[in-house]
Parts: sequence; C-alpha cells; structure tokens
Amino acid sequence: MYTTKEILEKTARGELTVDEAEKLLRMLSIVEVEVMAKIDAHRERRNGIPEVVLAENKATEDIIEITLRMLNENGRVMVSRCTTKQIEALNQALPEGATIQVNDKAKMVIVKQKDFIIKQTGGKIGLLTAGTSDIPVAEEAKVIAQEMGCQVYASYDVGVAGIHRLLEPLKDMIMNDVDVIIAVAGREGALSSVVAGMVNVPVIAVPTSNSYGFGEKGVSTLMAMLQSCSLGLAVVNIDAGVSAGAVATLIANRAAKFRS
Repeated sequence: MYTTKEILEKTARGELTVDEAEKLLRMLSIVEVEVMAKIDAHRERRNGIPEVVLAENKATEDIIEITLRMLNENGRVMVSRCTTKQIEALNQALPEGATIQVNDKAKMVIVKQKDFIIKQTGGKIGLLTAGTSDIPVAEEAKVIAQEMGCQVYASYDVGVAGIHRLLEPLKDMIMNDVDVIIAVAGREGALSSVVAGMVNVPVIAVPTSNSYGFGEKGVSTLMAMLQSCSLGLAVVNIDAGVSAGAVATLIANRAAKFRS
C-alpha cells in the first residue's frame, strides 16, 4: 500500500489516473490497529465529522492503543462513554506534548497534540434540555459541535412542565440566528414538538432513557417524538447525543459556508 505522498507523486508523474488515486486514498483512510480495530483516520476530511472512539465495553488497553494511533494520525481524538478508570489510564499513557480535556457530565475525553487548533466555522447551534437529568446526553452533542468549530447556545432544564422557562432562551437563539436546534428530552418528549412548532430552523430531537413505567428507558419518548405533528423535526436514537451533535454540525457548518 502506498503512502499519501507516494500516491500524489505517482499521480503527478502520470503513473496513476485521478480516479485510481482517489480510490487508493480512500483505501488508505482505513488504518488497522493490530487485529482489534480498523480506524477511519480520514473521516473528517471526507465527510466533516471525525471518528469518535466509543469506550463502552472496550478493554482499557485497547482504548489506549486506538487513541494513541489516532492521535498520531489526526492530532486529536474524541473518546465517548468513558469510565473514571479509563480516563485515568488514558491520562497516564499520553505522550509528551499531548493534552487531555475531560467533560465529566458527558463522560467524554478529548485528547490533542499541543499545537492542534480548532478552526471556527461560524456555524451556530441551539441546545435545549427538558430537565437536568437530560444534560449528560446534551453535553455529548455540545462537545461534538464545539470540537467541529461551531458556537453552541445552550440552555438546560426548560421543559414543558414549566413552559415559561423555554421562552427566553428560545428568543435568544432566534436573535443569534442559530442554524439548527437540538432538543433533548425524556418522559413524553414534548419539548421537541413545541420547539419545532415555534422556529423556522431544523430541530433535532434526542430522546433520553430518563423514563420509567410503561414505555420505560426512553421507548415511549422515542415513539412520541417519531409521532410528532410538528414539521421540520428529525429524531435520532435514544441517548444518541453524539449522533445529534454530528447531524447538527453538518447542517450548521454547511449553512455557515454559504453565509460567509
């Protein structure tokens, strides 16, 4: 397998066609870490969102191995759903010159080379939660959005049980001309329907597992959001803060591109 430089040199010399070079570069984007994982090292260049390492159900030594390889390839790694022990082990394994940021609420870790710089895109995202128990999922979305250069306007605990709490933050988001709004809620998930009926930007609904009884663990929330009569509303999976953040980022960064 050629390196990126070799592919470009061969293309410049006419030894490879543009189509052949593109195919080789796509194949090169899959980096193998021994036999345990295949890392999509160039995903961010290809579709705007970097690969996020899910720590859940992975051995700590495997997480460290994957993180160090991705750090070397990309200069930044995001690791989600980390335990305290995994975070401590990662911190101890980092090479000189690398930094670690921990979002305790989201249980996410961002590892970066010291010289890594986030380019601000101008994308703007609104972020709402119905209750405080929904904040960890919202923080996952916030980390993704901020790491991809977006400005996030967040307001938490503004659910429909006290709907007056929603009006001021929603007005603020409208005044700041956000490109998309993420609404995170459990129970009956009404927040997303209300918000989508009041704004003229896409709304991404995130059901959380903060529900009990009939339709527990977020099932009733997901079903309610999918049945919403408000148009302009899309729904991701239960507790899928990372997914919501990724979709919102693509929308906001695309809007910012044509705004500038």
